[in-house]
Amino acid sequence: MSALTPHNFLQPDGWIPAKGYANGVMAEGKMVFTGGLVGWNAQQEWEHDDMVGQFRQTLENIVAVLDSAGASPKHLVRLTWYITDKKEYTENLRAFGAAYRDVLGRHFPAMAVVQVVALMEDEAKIEIEATAVIPHD
Repeated sequence: MSALTPHNFLQPDGWIPAKGYANGVMAEGKMVFTGGLVGWNAQQEWEHDDMVGQFRQTLENIVAVLDSAGASPKHLVRLTWYITDKKEYTENLRAFGAAYRDVLGRHFPAMAVVQVVALMEDEAKIEIEATAVIPHD
């Protein structure tokens, strides 16, 4: 694994390729884990009431945490999303995709999306945990 490609995506023989995520990722290096991040700004103020706006801010928050570790979106190996409204999510897939590509580019690690009844922050509609691996030099 080179610095340019910090991990390998896993695609079992005969499986239809995943779209917008990876079935699995193999990586070596220094691991970075975020907590569950939500869509408020650095001062913990909500700028967006909608899930897509909170999603974009959450991704920007993930990038900020990665940056503080010397990592970038290309180092992401896993994202776990917790959403409060499956219907709002599915009705806005194009907007989610556009926000994702704007912030993280065309890097699609292993992902899971889970609908939950509520999140700890009452205003939050989405929370994401991220795992990244920075390759050894």
